[in-house]
Amino acid sequence: MKITRDVILDLLPLYLAEEASADTKTLVREYLNADPELAEIARESASTRSSEQTPAPLRKEKEMEAYQQAKHQLNRRVITLAAIFAFSTLGIVAAALIGVLLLTR
Repeated sequence: MKITRDVILDLLPLYLAEEASADTKTLVREYLNADPELAEIARESASTRSSEQTPAPLRKEKEMEAYQQAKHQLNRRVITLAAIFAFSTLGIVAAALIGVLLLTR
């Protein structure tokens, strides 16, 4: 089975937090030895790591996907709030019309 860079990126936070199993640590170390660019990212992450969980570096595709999801959620909220406002306004107008009709009888 071929281990891809995405698999290593998924495992990297566990590896850097020293929460991975011995087999996973060996797998990640071997991959980092073969991929100097990712090894440098891992070194930088390890050196700047604070008490928080270290996030895996995002690729442009993942960043764009996250942006699109956030945009979609925001659009849904705007539409929902507009619908609530419209129905509330219609309810108030209907109540006012009923009140006027009752007073004019």
